[in-house]
Amino acid sequence: MEITPTIRAEIERYLKQKGLSMTQFGNITSLNVGTVSGFITGNRSLSVNQLDRITMGMNLPPDYFYERFVEECVEESPLNWRRVKPFVYRCVELGRLDCLQRAVSMFLDSPIYTHSLFELAEDLFHKGYRDTAAYLYENVAVSERKQHSERLALCQYRLFSIRIGKDQAQNLQTAAKFEPFVDRLDEVNQLDALKALANVYRSLSMWDKVYKFSRQMYKLGQVQYDLVHNSKKETGLKNELRSGPLFAYIAYAELMCAHACDAKGSHKQALEHIQGYADLSWVKENDDESLYWKNQFQQWAKINTYVNRLMSGDISVLTDYVGHISGEKHIFAELLNVVEVANRYDIDIDHILQRFEPQIAAYQEPAHTNTLAEQQVILEETVRFWYKLAKYNLFKERYLYGFKCLIEALKKAGIINHALLISNCAGLFFRFSEHADPETQAQFHSAYEEVWKRNDQEDGFSFGNN
Repeated sequence: MEITPTIRAEIERYLKQKGLSMTQFGNITSLNVGTVSGFITGNRSLSVNQLDRITMGMNLPPDYFYERFVEECVEESPLNWRRVKPFVYRCVELGRLDCLQRAVSMFLDSPIYTHSLFELAEDLFHKGYRDTAAYLYENVAVSERKQHSERLALCQYRLFSIRIGKDQAQNLQTAAKFEPFVDRLDEVNQLDALKALANVYRSLSMWDKVYKFSRQMYKLGQVQYDLVHNSKKETGLKNELRSGPLFAYIAYAELMCAHACDAKGSHKQALEHIQGYADLSWVKENDDESLYWKNQFQQWAKINTYVNRLMSGDISVLTDYVGHISGEKHIFAELLNVVEVANRYDIDIDHILQRFEPQIAAYQEPAHTNTLAEQQVILEETVRFWYKLAKYNLFKERYLYGFKCLIEALKKAGIINHALLISNCAGLFFRFSEHADPETQAQFHSAYEEVWKRNDQEDGFSFGNN
């Protein structure tokens, strides 16, 4: 087994090979000759900045010595967070998560460093190093696991934010794991967390959960709104909120409650919630941002009132609804409502679909400018649109186009791993499979096999009853 030379030995060997004195090498690396001499003679240790200069002076990759630095200058030395912290940041910059984990592991068992590790995680999270931050949050959470601290709740909130993605099955597990911690957050983070939870469950069509967390957001928002205006704390709280002014959380909670009620068929109750965010005369703010949000909610209330009446069976408003959505940039959610009404009440909407045919044909996945919550909802609504459109066309005996829409729905449902929609796609196909030609049969089975393979790879096994 080959023994890896120490950093010190490799530097000495390099100086001999190149015929360099310590003074000359110090000039090359912009280091004091005493620093070079002190390290080589073993009288002093190196900082990561000094190591980087030496590595550059030797024309080696920036992280060439990092594994040995962990062994020689971290693991074999007394704990010194101030000294290790710069090294951790360099590991992040160079993508050396392995070295970071080894360096950080030395501090995990000591409670006095929990706060430092948490602060590091927060900084990395806000700088966009989410995977590295997740590793730190996980370990801080473990050290806090027997406490009911706000820091533990914030770690779980950050992990929730990092882990939410396209996979709806994973999203369900992530949301369920975070739920017990949401009440421990401070009021600002709690408002945003409740909104995020409601959006995740909306994308999963879990309407009882949507209603539950939206009501919590509504109540908390009202309490904070009263406190802000009665104690003159408005400016400080407003600057911390991430989703618009405080009143917008209250109005958004009403909007989500209305969605949940409509989805469950409680249209009368949904209308009450719609009226709750349509009338914002109680809002005290009148700045430009507040006026923008007030106008947004009034527009949403108008269009959702149409939806409420449509789902209740009032087809007379369909023309007005379609006229209203024609100017919208994102129309798939609105068209989904149209197709749903057509399927529910057996209405012919061919003329409406023809009107929007260019937008349907030109559909693209949501842009990265959308928030993650928005992307989740848009993706789920898009899958349901293709599924409902397939159902509409198949029952009209337009089998070729109906199956094309169904295969599109199945593929997208597989991407987001939405079990209910995958099952519905399979059920609808088998309902009409006798009308599918051999090519369509092959395309559907190929798409379904891809979905199955993806999910089968994630399926584990258990030992007996363990």
